[in-house]
Amino acid sequence: MLTVSNLSISRGPQDLLRDVSFTVNAGSRVALIGANGSGKSTLLEAIQGHHPVRAGSVDWTPAQLTVGYLDQSGNESDEDVFAGPVGALLGVAGHLERQVEKAAARLAETPDDATAATAYSDALDRMTAAGEACSPEALRRWGLAELDPETPVDQLSGGQQLKLGLCLELARAPDFLILDEPTNHLDDAALRVLAHTLVEFRGGVLFVSHDRAFLDKVATEILAVDARHRTVVRYAGNYTAYAEQRAAELERQRSRYQTEQAEIRRMRQDIARTKEQARRVERSTTPSQPNVRRLAKKVARKASARETRLARYETAAERAERPTTNWRMKVEFGAAAGSDRVLVLHDATLGYAPAAPLLEEVSVELGGRERVALLGANGSGKTTLLRTLAGALPPLAGAVRRSPSAQVGYLAQEQELLDPASTAVATIGAAGPAAETEVRSFLHLFLFSGDDALRPIAQLSYGERARLSLALLVARGSTVLLLDEPLNHLDIDSREQFETALDQFAGAVVVVSHDRYFVDRYAATRWQIREEDPGRRRLLIDRHGNS
Repeated sequence: MLTVSNLSISRGPQDLLRDVSFTVNAGSRVALIGANGSGKSTLLEAIQGHHPVRAGSVDWTPAQLTVGYLDQSGNESDEDVFAGPVGALLGVAGHLERQVEKAAARLAETPDDATAATAYSDALDRMTAAGEACSPEALRRWGLAELDPETPVDQLSGGQQLKLGLCLELARAPDFLILDEPTNHLDDAALRVLAHTLVEFRGGVLFVSHDRAFLDKVATEILAVDARHRTVVRYAGNYTAYAEQRAAELERQRSRYQTEQAEIRRMRQDIARTKEQARRVERSTTPSQPNVRRLAKKVARKASARETRLARYETAAERAERPTTNWRMKVEFGAAAGSDRVLVLHDATLGYAPAAPLLEEVSVELGGRERVALLGANGSGKTTLLRTLAGALPPLAGAVRRSPSAQVGYLAQEQELLDPASTAVATIGAAGPAAETEVRSFLHLFLFSGDDALRPIAQLSYGERARLSLALLVARGSTVLLLDEPLNHLDIDSREQFETALDQFAGAVVVVSHDRYFVDRYAATRWQIREEDPGRRRLLIDRHGNS
């Protein structure tokens, strides 16, 4: 279905990716993984013709197949349908019905035209598929059945917007799907639906994800970006299979490199011994001993020939490269707040409109060193609760109390706290007085190098913005962390480093995450938002970490 051949992509004067080649066949679910900013999203755009390529080709078979696309922000390809109220979702079938009417009119004008007949048949199939994708049962599976059709899309939670975008793409019955981090923001139920949908999908799928559990369930192949050579390497199987293959590769490379280095040391020692032998003969003889000196010169030439062979050996193309460890993000948060209770909510009502509160009768205390995972379906009020605790949203009723020693750091899910027109250097510099060199050294710990720290934030990848948001929390000396989907957009290495940093953090943490691997490993306490009655939600607290 998709064949990418020797594709090279540039960002400014530098190559971003070189000689990328792979195929995606019907029924294949190919995952593209790699570090933030390594070019994954740009590659997806180039495949669709939305980014110029320096060399290579992209071929679709058949040429007229329909491609569905969803970017990292949850926006799908037809912005006119996606914009406006939620009711636009239910209008997809009507949108396609108009296409059927146009195809029927064309077929009536040219009844013997095989192309017109095929277009009419395809339009009918897509309208039928749209009706199934937008059916009440489908909406219920995605957790969208209870949404008011008049609700503006921009008032939905990040997870609800993503579900809406996925429904719209599936409603068009595409032959091929390109999804850029479709797992971000999705709750557990939606992740299961998405995994099942992709596994059952008959066309080809090319997607980016850093969710290890999702990759294991869905991926049939892995394309890993090789940052050193700026290309991609294919691995058969899911993420676990990739990790095992990659670990075996690294071990073979390390073993071969060590063997070759031992051989180089042996050759150098042999050359040194041979040279010393020639010099010793030279020093111990006189011009009256020409035969002996001739032998010494022969030994010296032997040493020179061995040096030539060593030089060729050291520069040979087939030599093993020195194993390197990827440059990893370093995160060190501040000290603890020094209080048993750093944040307290008492009998609070939370939401944006008194007539339609999201959560009622919320009473909770956050201990100074407590580790909390805040769980619940998309749109259940998790972000609202975090914003209330952070002081960004006043409660509709009740009270919020904060320890005087608590320095609360809030990481927003949509990264809206970052100024798109600013830069990483300016953002961190505004958090505290420091020279630019110190700021850039600090940003280096969060993988910002060279001119990346000076680029407008609007030009940074979502993963780079996520790392900048974390850097800002550290720069402000946060002692209480309220983190709304902090793992979204972070690559796998950065996720592991972030998890390690949170383990070392001495303060209190409340984190919203749908990454089950992270939640199961990290959280000792779970705050679960459950809907007990229609429209009425309750916050349940479990201090034993049970789901």
